[in-house]
Amino acid sequence: MNEPSVFTRILEGEIPAEIVAETPNAFVIRDIAPQAPVHLLVIPKTPQYRTVVELAEGDPALLAEIVALAGRMAREHADGDFRLVFNTGPNAGQTVFHVHAHVLAGSLEEKSTGA
Repeated sequence: MNEPSVFTRILEGEIPAEIVAETPNAFVIRDIAPQAPVHLLVIPKTPQYRTVVELAEGDPALLAEIVALAGRMAREHADGDFRLVFNTGPNAGQTVFHVHAHVLAGSLEEKSTGA
């Protein structure tokens, strides 16, 4: 059996993280290395799906829920405009193989000026 992902370990309380939102099927944390003024990760609670392609094929309703939660987070933490990124595979930058969406929002100018 594979070891639990860092996200499963966060959800189980083994690794500390600020959970900013939670639903019965997903949770949201702040990225530890933000690439934008708002950089949140939306993560399904199930570790069953390693990539967004597996999630789309296996549970499209959960994928829709992840996207809707991302939109809600962008409205609550920014002006509602956002980028939604799923890294899929190691050559695309995926380092944790428990599907998750990056919600990036806010002006890049804000990040560089610290505003």
